Amino acid sequence: MELRQIRYFIEVAKREHVTEAAEALHVAQSAVSRQIFNLEAELGVALFIRKGRNIKLTAIGKIFLEHMEQAIHAIEDAKQVVSEYTDPKRGTIQVGFPSSLATYILPTALAAFRSEYPDIRFKLNQQPYYDLIEAVIKGEINFALVAPVPTDGSEVRGEILFTEKIVALLPMSHPFAKESVLRLSQLRDDHFILFPEGFMLREVVERVCQQHGFRPNVSFEGEDIGAVKGLVSAGSGVSLIPESALVDHLPRATVAIPINEPLLTRTVGMIMPEDRQLLPTEKLFYEFLSNFFLRLEQFQK
Repeated sequence: MELRQIRYFIEVAKREHVTEAAEALHVAQSAVSRQIFNLEAELGVALFIRKGRNIKLTAIGKIFLEHMEQAIHAIEDAKQVVSEYTDPKRGTIQVGFPSSLATYILPTALAAFRSEYPDIRFKLNQQPYYDLIEAVIKGEINFALVAPVPTDGSEVRGEILFTEKIVALLPMSHPFAKESVLRLSQLRDDHFILFPEGFMLREVVERVCQQHGFRPNVSFEGEDIGAVKGLVSAGSGVSLIPESALVDHLPRATVAIPINEPLLTRTVGMIMPEDRQLLPTEKLFYEFLSNFFLRLEQFQK
């Protein structure tokens, strides 16, 4: 089995089309077909079901794909370890993050880190919460910032950086806009603007509302925290927003009000693979973040 065969197989499996895979690989279609044929002959199984020009993975092909993707990621990691070994201050870091950390926390941390290590490059990968966890487990990335930090997973290791409040964001025209604090139950009859289903922040809001006797009436959904804030600013509803998302910008014609019944918080931190070591440059970033937020917390106190 050759590395070239594995790469060809993965590309064909992703596209389910030999011609498109060949174009993406910049090789002849016949070369791709021949390598796939040789791979199947070596393994003694059919990896694809062929239907005209389109092909689909067999059951064993799907299992083989999962293992080969992990193998390719391991090879890429090994190559990066070698390149970073002599100077981790010039490596590349792939960081995953959800939308709710994109407005303040991640940019602030990256700016501080880059001021100390200007030659390190970043590849940023924004995904929903559960997709980030899955990406770390599969080896697509080794490092992600998430909120909340998972505590019950056996395949990822989490570390809390800090805990933040979740506050109510209301239009200035709202009847409770001049209140200093709110009870969550006071918002039971409002229209809510939330992230779509499948996003962790949506899950957190719905869970706590149900615990207090109501299901939020969701009138708008937005995958971007800026869009959610903009809709509240336009008077389209209310939302529950992490406090950090409002640090650098409180939308016009809105107010942010703490909720004291219940006290809503979430943990913010990092996740890493349980069974793999961070790359040298990733480890440098990990240690920096741990110290950066520890110093920030001490300063705030």
